[in-house]
Amino acid sequence: MRRLLPEPAADTDPYEAYEAEGPVLRIGMVMSADGSVTDAEGWTDGLGGEADFRVFRTLRALAGAILVGAGTIRTGRVGPARLRADLRERRGGPPAPIVVVSRSLDLDWSLPLFTEAETPTIVVTSRAARDRHAARIKDVEVLVAGEEDVDLPAAVRELQAGYPHLLCEGGPALATALIRDGLADELCLNIAPALLGGGPHHTRLLGELASEVPLEPAAVHLDEGVLFLRYRLRT
Repeated sequence: MRRLLPEPAADTDPYEAYEAEGPVLRIGMVMSADGSVTDAEGWTDGLGGEADFRVFRTLRALAGAILVGAGTIRTGRVGPARLRADLRERRGGPPAPIVVVSRSLDLDWSLPLFTEAETPTIVVTSRAARDRHAARIKDVEVLVAGEEDVDLPAAVRELQAGYPHLLCEGGPALATALIRDGLADELCLNIAPALLGGGPHHTRLLGELASEVPLEPAAVHLDEGVLFLRYRLRT
């Protein structure tokens, strides 16, 4: 990985490049050069290649907990976080828990994410949803934030009390809500060197925001044609 900003450097260690001091909530996403966050099959897997996966794994290794929206979980493609041996050694412990944010708790509780995770998955929901599904989630760690709907600021505050470094992997609805509520500190945006056009697979990076959110470039890296941009959010 080559650093282009702030000071150029020919060989940069991704783990050191993405280390953060103090509490932080990051959003990590990948998109094509023309703005699609899904490949021709409708997933992110084909974007960015191995270079993107290296940073994806690094961000997970650095995180205390990993936030994922319920819609992404329902695809069945999100499994428990796992660590390669070298990243486990650098992290000094087991992988971060996946934290599922769900208003309805309409989830498949038989998924490996809930039954096979080395670090137990956490679910964030409202008190009303928790009470409706109490029998189904008796073996799941639940964080209640809000009465009838999820109180995202309250959830983030409670999570960061135990996991100061949070990483959000999407989907777009959760990432947008975190930005809209002024909860995100940093956007780690990986731009794949491809044009996918405007076919049915095309999905926007974010939903609607109430107003413009200024970004401050913090770092730019390049690896195998993929641009790795780090922006600080000035909300």
